[in-house]
Amino acid sequence: MSNWQLAQLNVALLKAPLDSPELKDFVDNLDRINELAESSPGFAWRLKGDGNDATSLRPLGDNVLVNMSVWRDAEALKNYVYQTAHAQIMRRRREWFTRMAEAYLVLWWVPAGHQPTVAEAVARLQLLREKGPSPEAFTFGEAFTAPDANNAGERFSFNDTCPA
Repeated sequence: MSNWQLAQLNVALLKAPLDSPELKDFVDNLDRINELAESSPGFAWRLKGDGNDATSLRPLGDNVLVNMSVWRDAEALKNYVYQTAHAQIMRRRREWFTRMAEAYLVLWWVPAGHQPTVAEAVARLQLLREKGPSPEAFTFGEAFTAPDANNAGERFSFNDTCPA
């Protein structure tokens, strides 16, 4: 078993205020999708602000939501993202969020049990935006194996299309 877990941060630029009618469906599904994550195999931790989600945390501006979680490994995160009701919700992403010109998702390895800070996650996103995928900050399309894997730091791809 690895001594590393996979952290992820994704950010979204709101099209309207969170309490607006335009975002009602998104907000109404938050608890269900968060509960699904927490009950998924390989889930380790997720960021929470006021309440049961992270919508109150706005480190990148009032109109940017952040979501962060930690998973046992890449396969566990991949299964949650692509093989559960999460994918159905993410297909609707453009209803609620503005398309971003720069990277909005970053993955990186953390020591098992570590709960990354928002500042740490934002720094990884900035690293990805500035330098592209690397073992320190990567994407689903261009990922890297865990530091303690037999093939540590080797590139791989999830070979999936984003459901959004």
